[in-house]
Amino acid sequence: MSLQEVSSNGGRKLEVIVAGDEGSARLDRVLAQRTPELSRSRLKALILAGSVTVKDAVVRDPAYHVAKGDTITIDVPEAAPAEPQGEDIALDIVFEDDDIIVIDKPRGLVVHPAAGHATGTLVNALIAHCGSSLSGIGGVKRPGIVHRLDKDTTGLMVVAKNDQAHQSLTAQFADHGRTGPMERGYMAFAWGVPNRPRGTIDAPIDRHPHAREKMAVRQSGREAITHFEVQQSFAGRDGKPVASLLACQLETGRTHQIRVHLAHLGHPLMGDSVYGAHFKTKAGQLSAEGKDALTALDRQALHAYLLALEHPRTGELLRWEQPLPEDLLLLQRALEAAV
Repeated sequence: MSLQEVSSNGGRKLEVIVAGDEGSARLDRVLAQRTPELSRSRLKALILAGSVTVKDAVVRDPAYHVAKGDTITIDVPEAAPAEPQGEDIALDIVFEDDDIIVIDKPRGLVVHPAAGHATGTLVNALIAHCGSSLSGIGGVKRPGIVHRLDKDTTGLMVVAKNDQAHQSLTAQFADHGRTGPMERGYMAFAWGVPNRPRGTIDAPIDRHPHAREKMAVRQSGREAITHFEVQQSFAGRDGKPVASLLACQLETGRTHQIRVHLAHLGHPLMGDSVYGAHFKTKAGQLSAEGKDALTALDRQALHAYLLALEHPRTGELLRWEQPLPEDLLLLQRALEAAV
């Protein structure tokens, strides 16, 4: 048989032997043919989550080509509850009333349940804190969520506590301050210093053509506009500029927008292992203190410091600013000390 189930603690483990007659050598297509009980989207999620091995090696690329005779193992975890459960996770609440809640999201907190993150998310924390008052428009797995921050990006997020607030906030985020008061500002530590004190990056963003977990500047993408202004520049051990602190504002809200745009500009975020990995050698230009601070950071150096919006019920203009978290403050001080 080309498919068999073997014992596994908590969940199932499926083994597939590639017969070579599946019609395609792509991993996802072979599995779709050999494991009809798993949907294509489920299989893709399992592959991306690292739950699929080929010849005992983890493969995260759905387009990976397998060969006749290869053994593919799929770890299928136990089914998670259809709806997220409330969890006692501390929230740093900046503002809250009957309509919205604004939090300062810490590093490492995923916004909503997804493949590989069924629990321990901001949604789980919000359900425990707000109970049934969250907006249902986002669906059972994203109640009240109108925008996201990456797992390791810190800073301000707003969540809708009822459907009226959700509709208002969704419209404001779609407008992105073109005709209304919405503002979203970020502090970004980037490698190098742009050749002008302020500027605009207007470059469309789409899925990366080969690495599907990444985004990229592509002409086929959706409009994406980021404004930036240099706040500080930092010198390296040789006295030449090595990094800068940029204030960025979004005019659109694409996935990974600032990270992709700054990398496209030639100034990727410090600590960004996805879009700035080729800049790792730049760390050699930092002082010993700067290197230590960057190593300790262990994430992209990005913080959502500014959020302004119109209150969905009263129409009042609300504005919040949140200072840099401790890990970015330590990086800033270390970079300043090298000057």
